[in-house]
Amino acid sequence: MQSSTAKEGDDAYQPEVGQAGKDVIWVPTPDSLVKAMLTTADVKPTDYVVDLGSGDGKIAIAAARDFGARSLGVEYNPEMVALARRNAQRAGVAGKANFIHGDIFETDFSSATVVTMYLLPSLNLKLRDTLLKMKPGTRIVSHAFTMGEWEPERTISTDDATGYFWIVPAQVAGRWAFEVGADRFAAELGQEFQKLSAARGGPIRDGAVKGTTVHLTRANGQELVGEVNGNQIVGRGWVATRIKPAG
Repeated sequence: MQSSTAKEGDDAYQPEVGQAGKDVIWVPTPDSLVKAMLTTADVKPTDYVVDLGSGDGKIAIAAARDFGARSLGVEYNPEMVALARRNAQRAGVAGKANFIHGDIFETDFSSATVVTMYLLPSLNLKLRDTLLKMKPGTRIVSHAFTMGEWEPERTISTDDATGYFWIVPAQVAGRWAFEVGADRFAAELGQEFQKLSAARGGPIRDGAVKGTTVHLTRANGQELVGEVNGNQIVGRGWVATRIKPAG
C-alpha cells in the first residue's frame, strides 16, 4: 500500500486503487499522513529511510525531497518500481530516492534508520522480530496498523488517517550491578518490548527503554536515566553493569 497523489501513475503505467499485489492490495495513503509520519519520525538529511511495499514511491520520494534523507523503496510489482523511478526523476531526487524490485521479507534493510510501511496487521507481526533486531533507536512508522503487543510510542492522527510510531529499544534484560552514588545493589530486569520490570520488593520498581535511553524508578522513588552502551548503562551519578544476560 502506498501514498496518494493527485494523479495515480503516468502515461506509461496507471495503477488502480485496490489492485492486487503479492501481500496487499494497493490503497493510497493520504499525503497529509505521509508528511505527518516522516515528521513524527524526525527524519533528517543524515537518515536512511526504507519504505516497505513502496508502490508508486511517494513516501521514499517525500523523504528525499522534503526532508533531505536518502531513501529506498522495496516493491514487488516491477511496473510500480519503474513508475516510482520515473516519479523520483520527475521530482528531482533520482539520486537520493532509489527503488528495487524485491520481497520485503527477503530484503536486507537492517541499515535503515527509519522504516515506513502500510501493510496489514499480519504482515506487521511477521516483520516485528526483524524490526526489533535492528539497531536501537531505529524509528518505525506504520499507516493504519499496529504491532500487536508492541505498543506504539505515539499515535499519529490526521483528518483522514491514522499512523503509529515506534522506536526500536535496546535489549537490557538480565541481572545488573548498580552503583548509584554510595549505594551498591543488584537487580534483575525483565523486558517486554520497551517496558521494563523488576522483582516485587526489590531495589528497582519498574522502567522503560526508548532507543538507547533507559528510565528506571527505584523502590525509594528515585528516577534514574541513563544510556545503554553494550553491557553498561551510564547515567549522571550512576552506572550499572550487566553481570548476567537474560535466559
